[in-house]
Amino acid sequence: MQNRQFHPESLMMTFGYKPELSEGAVKCPIFQTSTFVFKTAEEGKAFFQVAYGQREKQPNEELGLIYSRLNNPDLQILEERLCLWDEAEECAVFESGMSAISTVMLEFLRPGDVILYSKPVYGGTDHFINKVLPEYGIHGIGFTNSQSAEEVIQMVKDAGLASKLKMVYVETPANPTNALFDFGICREVADNFSSAEKEVVVVADNTYMGPLWQHPLKHGVDLVVYSATKYIGGHSDLIAGAVLGKSKHMKRVRTLRTFLGNMAGPWTGWLLMRSLETLKVRMTQQARNAVEVAGFLKSHPKVGKVFYLGHLQPRDAQYDIFKKQLSCAGAMVSFEVKGGEAEAFVFLNHLRLIKLAVSLGSTESLAEHPATMTHCDVSEEDRKEMGISERLIRLSIGVEHHEDIIWDISQALERV
Repeated sequence: MQNRQFHPESLMMTFGYKPELSEGAVKCPIFQTSTFVFKTAEEGKAFFQVAYGQREKQPNEELGLIYSRLNNPDLQILEERLCLWDEAEECAVFESGMSAISTVMLEFLRPGDVILYSKPVYGGTDHFINKVLPEYGIHGIGFTNSQSAEEVIQMVKDAGLASKLKMVYVETPANPTNALFDFGICREVADNFSSAEKEVVVVADNTYMGPLWQHPLKHGVDLVVYSATKYIGGHSDLIAGAVLGKSKHMKRVRTLRTFLGNMAGPWTGWLLMRSLETLKVRMTQQARNAVEVAGFLKSHPKVGKVFYLGHLQPRDAQYDIFKKQLSCAGAMVSFEVKGGEAEAFVFLNHLRLIKLAVSLGSTESLAEHPATMTHCDVSEEDRKEMGISERLIRLSIGVEHHEDIIWDISQALERV
């Protein structure tokens, strides 16, 4: 037993927690405190030296507790457990997915720099890249999954941006179309523009797959970001984000988090630890339900195109990426209602079990209209190019009985 290498889902109950330090409590308590007492002044000095990067931790030295803006037991244990799924060296948890994404971008980009980003991305990310970063002299250039590495490299060169590229940001599968991007292409592009003086980092948003179905760090990605609100939280009762990666990159992310002050609080950390215990069970059931729902939609006469990874065939352009990078088709299904916005709204307005709400990855099934909701701020030109039409509906499949989910979709489609 002492030599047993346990699976992550087994370690989610206990990893990183010592009951003897908390009165023997079987679960980690909520450490609802702003500051922590030092045993001696010398200990306080030593803790601060590590926290502010004035020295490296000694072998077997544990990170001392100082102040909950720097560290807190609930967050520290949570971050250690999240590392297990992605096999990351370090993790940092944030107050939201957007705070995680924006902190990474602000840390690795400076005025005059360029970020190369996949299209489509989540609407909030698109807004930050195209509306907020330009205010700081940072500009984005988009690429699609139809472009090869050579084509993307040439596009950057033709734009005269080769010396300015500092980050490749990819969201795959993409929200809301399930478009897949090859991490290998992203790595090749980043390496092409990197030098001894300038590193181009690759950042992947893995929210759609959660930490279970895809592991970007194994495919050459430097940093992974999550909206932990989604599958990791999984109960629609918290807002949080996370960043994972190698220590050399995470040290920078964690330092900026300290001074922006956008880390999650202990209550959120405790809730996320609770959620991690059932993550695999929840996501497995959601994926099983999605198979049934997508199959039903594919054969329905009032449904046009269905965007579901499980329907990819060997002849499809995206099939090889799917087999290489993902272990599951996931639980996100988008589809086009025959008609337009009016027909899509009729469908959404007549759902009874499925909730009309944004977000995804939770225990309840959710439906939304990307063109007028999550992606309403994306330019009309980009929406058209990326297939985010007025007919498109996005479903996040929950853990309900699949027959009930299908019944609800069926009766709503009858009204269209």
